[in-house]
Amino acid sequence: MRYAQGGGLTAERRAFRERLRREAAERFARGDDSAVVARDLRVTVRSVQRWRKAWSEGGPRALASKGPASLPLLSDELFAVLERELDKGPIAHGWPDQTWTLSRIKTLIGRRFHKSYTVQGVAALLKRNGWTCQVPARRAVERDEAAVAGWVKETWPHVE
Repeated sequence: MRYAQGGGLTAERRAFRERLRREAAERFARGDDSAVVARDLRVTVRSVQRWRKAWSEGGPRALASKGPASLPLLSDELFAVLERELDKGPIAHGWPDQTWTLSRIKTLIGRRFHKSYTVQGVAALLKRNGWTCQVPARRAVERDEAAVAGWVKETWPHVE
C-alpha cells in the first residue's frame, strides 16, 4: 500500500489538499512563481509544477479532487458475509486448528469472493473494520503455575 496507515488519504485530508490546489490556482492567475507558491503552501516545487500544468490545460476544475484512488475490494455487505464465515471458525473451512491467520483469511477471501488481497491488505481491511489481533480471553487450562514460577526464577536470569 502507498501510505503506512491503511492506504490512501482520508476524506478530510483530500479536502485539505484540494484547498491547497485551489489556493495555488489563485496564485497562478496572479502570476506567482512556482517556488514561491511551493514555499508558502509548504509543498514541493514539483507538486506545484504539476498543478500549474493541469491548471493551464484545464483551468481550476482540473485541480479538483477525483476522490479516493481506489475503492475497497470488499463492500460493507461482503465484509458482513466474511465476518459470518470467520465466525464459523477455521475448521469449518478445512484448516486443522482453530487459529485464524492473515494468510488463511486471505485464502478464504479468494475462495469465497474471488478477490485477491495481499496479507497486508487483509490486515488493513480487518483493522479498518474494527478487528484486532487475537488475545486469549483466559489462561490455558494446562498452565502449570509452579513450573512458570520456577522458570522465571531459574532460567530467565540466565537468558536475560
